[in-house]
Amino acid sequence: MTRAARSGGHNDRRSAAGVEVAAAESGSVRRVTIPGGPLRADTAADLARLASELSEDRDVRVVTLRARSSVFCEGPAPDLRPTELDVDPAASLARLRPPVVVAVTGDCRSVGLELILAADIRLCDPGARFGFPDLAEGRLPCWGGTQRLGRAIRPAEATAMILLGSDLDADRAHSLGLVHAIDDDPGDLAQALAQELATRGPLALELAKEAVHRGAELPLRDGLRLEGDLNHQLAATDDRAEGLAAFFDKRPPDFAGR
Repeated sequence: MTRAARSGGHNDRRSAAGVEVAAAESGSVRRVTIPGGPLRADTAADLARLASELSEDRDVRVVTLRARSSVFCEGPAPDLRPTELDVDPAASLARLRPPVVVAVTGDCRSVGLELILAADIRLCDPGARFGFPDLAEGRLPCWGGTQRLGRAIRPAEATAMILLGSDLDADRAHSLGLVHAIDDDPGDLAQALAQELATRGPLALELAKEAVHRGAELPLRDGLRLEGDLNHQLAATDDRAEGLAAFFDKRPPDFAGR
């Protein structure tokens, strides 16, 4: 599976755990598909390993994530004990160098919600529902859910969701900023957005993502300094020179990721 992603092959590859990765026609977008429904331990572990490997592949500029079934993730399967798993798939997704666009269909609860909170752009269908029923089931979110939810929506709303175990429907999730768009086919929309992102400079995408995520944890003064440092870093790259040359030549840029 990973060898196919690295070689830019266009045929789907599926692991024994049901995680599939495929290259889009452009070759720089990777479509990652999980089985959907309850998240099994082997699927979670395979997703974490795949995310780590994709982050090292400089040919990958954007990653999309979706489920094969009509239900993205209704929670952990009986064999998945998140605190006992030796990897954290949400953390692996959050560490991905390229942007991650996720498409949610149906229920997205518990560990499923933790997975999508680690993505950069979240899309859903009109029937999607989001929630953390974990407390009622005697456990806490442990893959960053208590931290990332309060950064994605208002802290008061996040607290109520986690303590009460209440669901958000698609419209409410969109109004709060948990999802960025609602579409009848969020998978197709995710692919279209990914192809659009792939036309941008991969280094600029990577550094912009770093600026937003790291800056959110810094005081404003330090965040502004981080932004300036990253701008200086980008200015010294071949991609920046190519972007300027393409602008003056009135042609599309051909970014190489250097």
